[in-house]
Amino acid sequence: MLKRIHVDQLQLGMHLKEFCGAWMDHPFWRTGFVLKDANDLALILASSIKEVWIDCSLGLDVPVGVMVVAQASEVDAPEPPAAASPVASPISRDIAPASAAKEMERAARICLESKAAVVSMFEEVRMGNAVDVGGARQLVEDISDSIARNPGAIISMARIKTADDYTYMHSVAVCAMMVSLAKQLGLDDAQTRACGMAGLLHDLGKVAMPTEVLNKPGKLTDAEFDIMKTHPTEGFKMLKGSPQVDAVALDVVLHHHEKMDGSGYPERLKGDEINLYAKMGAVCDVYDAITSNRPYKTGWDPAESLRKMAEWKGHFDPKVFQAFVKSMGIYPVGSLVRLTSGRIGVVTEQSGKSLTTPLVKVFYSTKSGLRIVPYVVDLSRSDSLEKIHQREDPDKWNFPDLNELWSGVLFPN
Repeated sequence: MLKRIHVDQLQLGMHLKEFCGAWMDHPFWRTGFVLKDANDLALILASSIKEVWIDCSLGLDVPVGVMVVAQASEVDAPEPPAAASPVASPISRDIAPASAAKEMERAARICLESKAAVVSMFEEVRMGNAVDVGGARQLVEDISDSIARNPGAIISMARIKTADDYTYMHSVAVCAMMVSLAKQLGLDDAQTRACGMAGLLHDLGKVAMPTEVLNKPGKLTDAEFDIMKTHPTEGFKMLKGSPQVDAVALDVVLHHHEKMDGSGYPERLKGDEINLYAKMGAVCDVYDAITSNRPYKTGWDPAESLRKMAEWKGHFDPKVFQAFVKSMGIYPVGSLVRLTSGRIGVVTEQSGKSLTTPLVKVFYSTKSGLRIVPYVVDLSRSDSLEKIHQREDPDKWNFPDLNELWSGVLFPN
């Protein structure tokens, strides 16, 4: 018997079937579990969720005589409310195009919620529990919707990580890039969602890696690297028994470190032996890794990263890499550039007209050697007198507020 109750009627021992509200309104990435932890109950009570469905056949019932909002048998149970469904109702989804400035704040919130969801999912696996990706489907949907509104916002926002949350935010970033790349390649909606889920799960095997190796703030020894190279296989083992995980995710988890020339791992696959989805995962995984700050190195500039990746012959599938560049732009959001006027700015958004004519927030004059009042120039406009002269190395200039300049979001020190 299913019963819909107010959250203040929840008790430890009840089986939580569904939240009655939007996925982003509650702190859990999954449903369908027995409520055993008082902290979990406190989190629900502190959230904006007001009602939930419980399954009395799998957990405690409400006390006799207590009124409930609604009840139904399992057979005749109504479908979960649209907002709580793993796949959001098209009616409630907001995918209207938005400027980067407008989407950045929303993307920052989605990234924060996504990180919490991935942390929870990884912790469940670390404790030996079965992988449950039900709630993660809505996470993929939210990320996909953000990309539909503005492709660069959430991808760029997910690139900003601390040393402590790298593994989790890396999964979010790869998820977003996989969705964007799938759209660029013309994959259908189901394939695109599958790619997003694969990106989210691709590094799940890292939960099996020794903490001292995974979080080592320096270069790994050969022996340590050999250990790390087992994470694709470990992740595959964790997921292969789950009926909720499809073949796309399994393939990307196992093969995202394979290379076109056969020098990758774990199976040294070569060329067309590597599935399209794994080829996509390889590009997205590497790009986010090299553009992110790590304890032992500063992330490379986005535009410089694409230039270097293009030089790595035998690593990536050329067609997939070209599509990736098109999805990101020659000068991705966050790239530091010098214009023909000698002024320096940071790319804030792609124009949609040309890969080489993004929107740039200009904030520094090399002629005067001084900061200037920031302004945005659209290089794709026919009346624009400016062009990008060259990439600039952020390390050379060391602008402390570079992330704030391109995102418009303030970050804590």
